[in-house]
Amino acid sequence: MVKAKTLYVCQHCGTFQPKWTGQCPACNEWNSLVEEQPAESAPKGLGARKGRKIEFVGLKGGEKQPPRRVSGNAEFDRVTGGGLVPGSATLVGGDPGIGKSTLLMQIVAEMSTKMRCAYISGEEAIDQLRLRAARLELANTLIGLAVATSVRDIAATLEGANAPSVVIIDSIQCMYVDSIESAPGTVSQVRTSAQELIRLAKRAGFALILVGHVTKEGTIAGPRLLEHMVDTVLYFEGDPSHQFRILRSVKNRFGPADEIGVFEMMETGLHEVPNPSALFISDYRNDVSGASVFAGMEGTRPMLVEIQSLIAPSAQATPRRAVVGWDSSRLAMIMAVLEARCGVALGGNEVYLNVAGGLKITEPAADMAVAAALISSVIGTPLPPATVVFGEVGLAGEARAVSQTDARLKEAEKLGFSRAIIPKARMRKGRAEDKGKKTVGSDTSLIIIEIDHLSDLVAKFPSAEHNHVSGPTTHASSEDTRTTG
Repeated sequence: MVKAKTLYVCQHCGTFQPKWTGQCPACNEWNSLVEEQPAESAPKGLGARKGRKIEFVGLKGGEKQPPRRVSGNAEFDRVTGGGLVPGSATLVGGDPGIGKSTLLMQIVAEMSTKMRCAYISGEEAIDQLRLRAARLELANTLIGLAVATSVRDIAATLEGANAPSVVIIDSIQCMYVDSIESAPGTVSQVRTSAQELIRLAKRAGFALILVGHVTKEGTIAGPRLLEHMVDTVLYFEGDPSHQFRILRSVKNRFGPADEIGVFEMMETGLHEVPNPSALFISDYRNDVSGASVFAGMEGTRPMLVEIQSLIAPSAQATPRRAVVGWDSSRLAMIMAVLEARCGVALGGNEVYLNVAGGLKITEPAADMAVAAALISSVIGTPLPPATVVFGEVGLAGEARAVSQTDARLKEAEKLGFSRAIIPKARMRKGRAEDKGKKTVGSDTSLIIIEIDHLSDLVAKFPSAEHNHVSGPTTHASSEDTRTTG
């Protein structure tokens, strides 16, 4: 009798190993190998059986595309690109307790007034779902609730002409296919369950939303292939100590990626925030040093956020650097540029940086706002009142222009700001330079202060002659200040 072959599958990266080891050789994750029995397969490719010929069609079709299924929640529809596409698969991930199930129950409750919706849970009982619905004041909505973990049973229920328009699976790690000899949540089960559910959604034409658990690194648990299989990947993030939650799109085949929706956690659930900039800077004070307002872009939405810094003397041999909401390596780069190019001494101090409101910033346009907050903190002088700052900083200390400048300036003007510090606009080669022509912010009344080097930003502070600032070493300051509008 031939002994059955056994493979060990890493639950972190999905690679196969012939024998068990404590550490995965591929991703170096500890205790992640799980024994699984591989499915029987032909050892020699496709064999002699011929397949049927496929048919090629053109890009332009004669049939009319079905309309998107709009939820009625403006923030959710913004992130998905205008609503859910029939036959699409959306994956929603987030930390435990962040509010994924709460948000999706509110979304499906709004959609149930216009179409049939189903909410299938593999983690909670019916009574628990009803308790959440009562807390959210949704007990009277027409949602089809079910508790199931077998993909075969779910497929048998959803197939046919009476399939619902929207189906939520909470969560994909709880689903299992009975033909695979492994526990739910393993790589094989997650991959096969998602594949069967996505195939069913495209065949039946309903919009499928899968809830996914995340690892300690913040990525969706299971194989990375899961994110490639679905059409849209959304991450629900936020600091549990703050009331704001961010729904971020990292992949969308039917709309813009990197779009965000902002929600506020309240007693009756998550409520959409139509103007998040006003909330993120609601507690901003002009008379406090170490703070600046950054005019950023999240997808197609301009957003203003406060950046705070604190610099204190350190008694330790290695001063501490603490960053919340920004890249710590980028902070180290900005500090090195300030010391080497602008003469701002920061090396012997402890540096703390915080993005107010629990928002995470990733775009390089925040470099100048972070630098302004650091300079303000080390000098002890606040920025001029009602001032926004944005721009990228190079290693030579030069200020680099960023995209969508006009949208950032319009958002700042709408919220009552009167001054903006931005990189100096550079004309492209081959174009005539017109000193009097307004190339940036031509339709705004903001006072535009253009800087060419980070040392120009240091010179904007009245106390630039402070002992902590010795002045730039090689750069000659150049500045262009103008009022537009």
